[in-house]
Amino acid sequence: MARAGGITNAVNVGIAVQADWENREFISNISLNIRRLFDFLVQFEGTTKSKLSSLNEKLDTLERRLELLEVQVSTATANPSLFTTS
Repeated sequence: MARAGGITNAVNVGIAVQADWENREFISNISLNIRRLFDFLVQFEGTTKSKLSSLNEKLDTLERRLELLEVQVSTATANPSLFTTS
């Protein structure tokens, strides 16, 4: 009878070892995917910052042009004689 118990224990240990390996593999896969996600987010942040910076520069240029046009329109409205030919 002791022999049957030893086999059962060996089977239980084998099952436990197999389950442990499966859990470790699962955890390893999760860790790898989290690392990949983190790397993607870091790259995405860098790309996004660069694109937003470029867009901000373009907006600044457009704002300056708009301000210039507003001054020109204001000047033309206030002094229409500047634009008439006689």
